[in-house]
Amino acid sequence: MESLAQLEALCERLYNSQDSAERAHAENTLKCFSVNTDYISQCQYILDNASTPYSLMLASSSLLKQVTDHSLSLQLRLDIRNYLINYLATRGPLPHFVNASLILLLCRVTKFGWFDDDKFREVVKEATDFLSQASSNHYEIGLKILNQLVSEMNQPNTGLSSTHHRRVACSFRDQSLFQIFQISLTSLGQLKNDVTGRLQELALSLSLKCLSFDFVGTSIDESSEEFGTIQIPTSWRSVLEDPSTLQIFFDYYAITTSPCSKEALECLVRLASVRRSLFTNDAARSKFLAHLMTGTKEILQTGQGLADHDNYHEYCRLLGRFRVNYQLSELVNVEGYSDWIQLVAEFTLKSLQSWQWASSSVYYLLGLWSRLVTSVPYLKGEAPSLLDEFVPKITEGFITSRFNSVQAGFADDDDPLDNVELLQDQLDCFPYLCRFQYQTSSLYIITTMEPILQAYTEIALRQSADNSELAVIEAKLSWIVHIIAAILKIKQSTGCSVESQEVLDAELSARVLQLINVTDSGIHSQRYGELSKQRLDRAILTFFQHFRKSYVGDQAVHSSKLYARLSELLGLGDHLLLLNVIVSKIATNLKCYTESEEVINHTLSLFLELASGYMTGKLLLKLDAVKFIVANHTRDRFPFLEEYRSSRSRTTFYYTIGWLIFMEDSPVRFKSSMEPLLQVFIRLESTPDSMFRTDVVKYALIGLMRDLRGIAMATNSRRTYGLLFDWLYPAHMPLLLKGISHWTDTPEVTTPLLKFTAEFVLNKAQRLTFDSSSPNGILLFREVSKLIVAYGTRILSLPNVADIYGYKYKGIWICLTILSRALAGNYVNFGVFELYGDRALSDVLDIALKMTLSIPLADILAFRKLTRAYFAFLEVLFSSHIVFIFNLDTNTFMHIVGSLESGLKGLDTNISSQCASAVDNLAAFYFNNITMGEPPTSPAVINLARHIADCPNLFPEILKTLFEILLFEDCGNQWSLSRPMLSLAIISEQIFSDLKAQILASQPVDQHQRLALCFDKLMADVTRSLDSKNRDKFTQNLTVFRHEFRVK
Repeated sequence: MESLAQLEALCERLYNSQDSAERAHAENTLKCFSVNTDYISQCQYILDNASTPYSLMLASSSLLKQVTDHSLSLQLRLDIRNYLINYLATRGPLPHFVNASLILLLCRVTKFGWFDDDKFREVVKEATDFLSQASSNHYEIGLKILNQLVSEMNQPNTGLSSTHHRRVACSFRDQSLFQIFQISLTSLGQLKNDVTGRLQELALSLSLKCLSFDFVGTSIDESSEEFGTIQIPTSWRSVLEDPSTLQIFFDYYAITTSPCSKEALECLVRLASVRRSLFTNDAARSKFLAHLMTGTKEILQTGQGLADHDNYHEYCRLLGRFRVNYQLSELVNVEGYSDWIQLVAEFTLKSLQSWQWASSSVYYLLGLWSRLVTSVPYLKGEAPSLLDEFVPKITEGFITSRFNSVQAGFADDDDPLDNVELLQDQLDCFPYLCRFQYQTSSLYIITTMEPILQAYTEIALRQSADNSELAVIEAKLSWIVHIIAAILKIKQSTGCSVESQEVLDAELSARVLQLINVTDSGIHSQRYGELSKQRLDRAILTFFQHFRKSYVGDQAVHSSKLYARLSELLGLGDHLLLLNVIVSKIATNLKCYTESEEVINHTLSLFLELASGYMTGKLLLKLDAVKFIVANHTRDRFPFLEEYRSSRSRTTFYYTIGWLIFMEDSPVRFKSSMEPLLQVFIRLESTPDSMFRTDVVKYALIGLMRDLRGIAMATNSRRTYGLLFDWLYPAHMPLLLKGISHWTDTPEVTTPLLKFTAEFVLNKAQRLTFDSSSPNGILLFREVSKLIVAYGTRILSLPNVADIYGYKYKGIWICLTILSRALAGNYVNFGVFELYGDRALSDVLDIALKMTLSIPLADILAFRKLTRAYFAFLEVLFSSHIVFIFNLDTNTFMHIVGSLESGLKGLDTNISSQCASAVDNLAAFYFNNITMGEPPTSPAVINLARHIADCPNLFPEILKTLFEILLFEDCGNQWSLSRPMLSLAIISEQIFSDLKAQILASQPVDQHQRLALCFDKLMADVTRSLDSKNRDKFTQNLTVFRHEFRVK
């Protein structure tokens, strides 16, 4: 770099240029600062002499990268630390982003050196010196250092293993965190009159970071709004029991505005979640609770700050914490409980009325109330809980608020009724409130629902109807049905017997069942395209799902009071009759919905739930509606099968039908049920080649493959699989080959066809077990071979397109999956092919290899599904067909083994285990046949010896990679990695001793003796053999070795 001015101009371009080429050039030129350790002194020179903030930023971020990525000497790191503290103290005000970067660098150096020298642990004292300076600029830097330090200690870093991070975090927690929390409280006390608010915000943020620290290493997910109790150390007890600690946060809430007021509330949320055992005794805890209740009560009385949405949401969270950490008996005994509960009830009702504004916050409040009502049975003593008075009002308020929201209307993409799963999660708490005074609540729900149901029934009889009026009615009904579904989901309750509850369940269910009689009649039967109608039908399906779990099939109690009451109301005396209602609704939805994927998918998942339940499946077979569906699953009966959009749903539909067909052991039943599919086969088989590339054939073929995949998924035994195999082979297999040959360039066709084949060759539950005299396994493999060869030869000759994954890679990874499953399925004796000169095996392996070699390794590693299929295929090749790999040319052999090394380094433990297994097979073969074997005679062994002679670094490199992963990273598959390590280590003692020297050289000199001893222990009692006893001994030694090596 010729001059500082040039560097400053480059930095300006790097951070500010709009031109990406210019930015890239600047980045390339300046890269040396962050990569090469010789440039550290230059970074210091820039910090001392540069005038532009961007060059300071470059120096700071480059040093950060150096400290994180490289093992710098202890003295150098101490120098950087001392330099930074001095620089921050003496350099005048710097731009915010430069300051932040320098402070992050200081904290990173401190964390990485925490155990290396006591000096690093003095950072809190240095920060306190900043706070004691007169200027507000220094005060700000001191608070920023502490803020960043707590964050840095709480977050794992890429350059630090998670065990080392945890050790540093625990040491920091025990030595410094409490002191920092006390500093934050002192600062808050001193800063109450700070006009700017900037320092207040930093002090509050510091308190919050201390309280949010991961005290016990459970890595709380900060993105989730819920966390359990906070495990604050016992040494903090005196400060938390001191009333001024809680009070300072209530004071700050009162004197500041958002975002400071929100942070004060967040601190209170954390304090309200402190573990119960922290307090000296019950009296201290009650005092703390009373203080929390008084503070929250005052906020409710004044309403201060609650007009701000962030404050409001955080305040609801604070009230919600009362349910997690305190019991109703404790709340009731606090003085002022009755005022508090009344204010909270009024606040809840008010929040329910402001539904547009408080929609997500309301669920915290409902959570609090549900916890309170479930605690009522455990309430001892005289103190009244006052819940009887408020809970029914809240129940009614919630339902009214949902109706008001419907009346006002949501934007179409924002309607909570659209996300059924989320809605049911949010409604989780509400049923407890309803069941608290179930008689009152159910009566309210029924009286609310009846006039709406009446209006809906009357509209059905009209010739025409106002769509917007109907949409509102349907939305209200949807809410009520969802609420009833949520109530049926839980059966526990307080205050009334199980029998009377079941009668009330029946009363509510009867209203939904009456509604079902109306939804598909009259004018309503012409409205399947309307969104509001679809939402209502999804609510009904949700109701059925919960009703089934509580009252149908496996869990049903025949003497249930529910059915007695339903019999009186609707004539539905047992669960078989009710199942008939559910199936009729399923059939209606499948017949009438062609457009809505959501309704179709929801209906099919309910149908599958019913069919796959042991009891409900048996019951279904007794119903005429089900017999009809199984016998007539054609497009005329179920138009959604015509819709290309719904073609994925077909697999689920046929999976369910397959379950039902195979539940009875009847080949005749199977054949008659497969008749509609047979007709499609016959039609396609009779289509001449010249007509085969038409849309009619295309969509028929896609549908047929999806249908067959569903049926194949349902075969779970040798008997059921045999029925399908005999039906397909040999008569219909040629159609698959014809389909793949004519449509290779159309992934819409090839993907379902290949996915069906992948399912068909999968030997799950040992279903592909043929008689010893049967050639079926070999015949099936030959068909698979033809199919993959036909696809592979054609797809490789096609040019690449923009969406190469969809066009080529997807088909290739499914082919690899098919082949892996067929090779590992254990139903083919592969020796037969070579013995009889059959090329099926060698051809398919050749084409599979060509397909994998046509994809750059970077792409293989970039697409997750392709990565999995590729490495699963290699694992099978190396375990059963390793000779095929030895017979390749050296470059290809090296490429494949090199890709295994990339897989070992990946983050997916499953893939790295597969690669380890493949490497182990390779190394074990070499050890047994070349290291310990006779002079090689077979071509395969000669080839392997030649490959390794050409690439002498291959085995040492892989062994080095394995050691690095094991020693310097956190691996969850240590056992799998240990297997190839032994095989590689005993191939040549020279390889192992060279590697040992390399690893020692990379460690600090003062550690060499200790680490050399670790290596000696690693091979203690390990012999040069690969028998299982020796392998196990090495794995045990390796566990000890890893632990001792990593202890700093």
